[in-house]
Amino acid sequence: MSDYTELLARVSAPEGSGRPIHDPATGAELGRAPEATVDELDAAIARARAAQPDWEALGHEARTEILLRASDAIDANAEALAQLLSREQGKPLNGPNARFEIGACSAWLRTSATLPMEAEVIIDDGEVHAELQYRAIGVVGAIGPWNWPLMIGIWQLAPALRMGNTVVLKPSEYTPLSVLALVSVLNEVLPADVLIAVSGGRDVGARLASHPDVDKIMFTGSTATGRRIIESSAGNLARLTLELGGNDAGIVLPSADPQAIAQDLFWGAFINTGQTCAALKRLYVHDSIYDATVDALAEIARSTPMGNGLDEQNVLGPLQNKQQFDIVNRLVEDAKAKGGRIVTGGAPATELGELFYPITLVADIADGTDLVDEEQFGPALPIIRYTEVADAVASANRLDVGLGGSVWGDRDEALAVASRMHAGTVWINSHGGVHPMIPFGGVKGSGYGLEFGVEGLKAVAVPRIING
Repeated sequence: MSDYTELLARVSAPEGSGRPIHDPATGAELGRAPEATVDELDAAIARARAAQPDWEALGHEARTEILLRASDAIDANAEALAQLLSREQGKPLNGPNARFEIGACSAWLRTSATLPMEAEVIIDDGEVHAELQYRAIGVVGAIGPWNWPLMIGIWQLAPALRMGNTVVLKPSEYTPLSVLALVSVLNEVLPADVLIAVSGGRDVGARLASHPDVDKIMFTGSTATGRRIIESSAGNLARLTLELGGNDAGIVLPSADPQAIAQDLFWGAFINTGQTCAALKRLYVHDSIYDATVDALAEIARSTPMGNGLDEQNVLGPLQNKQQFDIVNRLVEDAKAKGGRIVTGGAPATELGELFYPITLVADIADGTDLVDEEQFGPALPIIRYTEVADAVASANRLDVGLGGSVWGDRDEALAVASRMHAGTVWINSHGGVHPMIPFGGVKGSGYGLEFGVEGLKAVAVPRIING
């Protein structure tokens, strides 16, 4: 068991080298991230390639046992990892934040390690016997984001390792230290070179996506970057799983009870201070309960503590980086200029720190404004009034994204509406919840490929038919 300072020292670049990483809550330098070169990445991929056959040869049972011990190692270092994550990403320790994320890491790893993965008999009629098996792809390149850097890292590496692949993981340039720390903990258990983390800049990410010895790319991030990865991977025909940008719509039906759903609506939108791919980002509310819904959300917004994540009472933190802060600020200013009514927030919370932006509810806003049409990825929610459900569905479907969506109200009515929404997942009376057994993925500009559950294991394997 380590404390966070020990983990940080283990993964930081020596003084005078690397790139400084700052705590988004305070601006203080946290540590220095190693900056690998493209040549060093090439060497890491070569090591992973050399280690892969022996790792696959261990078989599912042996790999499961090792991965379960790796899960135990996460649990043993959970508080140190949470402390480091809070300092680097900015998310508070409590609430659905840093400690929650570390718990999800070990839970997802255990589930991926223990899911049954049997051959599927396709036909067995006495004359023909054919079955579908899945084997390792080879080397998986994982490119992670900065919003849930550890949990999404596990989502990528856990199924890949379980299926017998080796993994070369590149963390976001904004949150490399916590990811390097997690990999360091896992590598106390894993065989050498089965999992390698390489911290570096965009040139390293571009090389990983195009490398001829990488057989599969897993990426979570923006749609624009996803398109570049598709282009980069064409040369070696690497398989892809892309979880890209979203602008999830929620539809509140007239049968909903505003007070009963307000808490779940709030956290569907503002988990991780809104910095979540599948967060609720556009809310369409029926005219008959519009004002009551806005008021219920405003009451929660005003009473939910925001501040430095190391303060045990806070459950909302800063924006992780200045670039994202500027996007949120721009979108809110544009909404105000176009007549949006600011219910809560509406201006930077400079009294808390440079990157803090308060929960901002913007009412009386319409489709076509930037805050509705662009992904804000932060603590600002446009709330749009509607009168006809068909119009709300059309609005929800009008953008070229489709990661998630939700419908709120009477369950039978909500199910009927959900069937008309163009999204990879549609939640009923909740938003954004994921489960390690339930497949997850987007449509349209939100990417393709499934993660989680048995389908997630298949996505990091190649099928093989045994016929005879």
